[in-house]
Amino acid sequence: IGTKPIVLFFYPKDNTPGCTKEVCSFRDSYEEFTELGAEVVGISSDSEASHRKFAAVFNLPFVLLADTQKEVRRLFKIENSLFNLLPGRETYVVDMEGNVLMVFNSMSPAHHMKKALKALKNM
Repeated sequence: IGTKPIVLFFYPKDNTPGCTKEVCSFRDSYEEFTELGAEVVGISSDSEASHRKFAAVFNLPFVLLADTQKEVRRLFKIENSLFNLLPGRETYVVDMEGNVLMVFNSMSPAHHMKKALKALKNM
């Protein structure tokens, strides 16, 4: 299916404290992900323009996808959180054959990168 494992993380919104913390944790560990042969991709419903600014301000080395119509979020069945007010925060690790090795669902941004890195190391 692919040439690299993929770490796909869904986050609620650009430029919010928790999301910035999560995205920057993936940035700070990006070299570890690439050394394991993985590609990192972030997804939120923000616009491409918002993502470009966010990526530039925080020097993000990976792709941010703009799911403005929340189609990808629906395909992954990611539910809203916090009384249905915020888009959910979930991270997936997918191997080269398309097998989902890990799904981590938590509104806490602190553990997503660590869980993804651990799953890749255990591949």
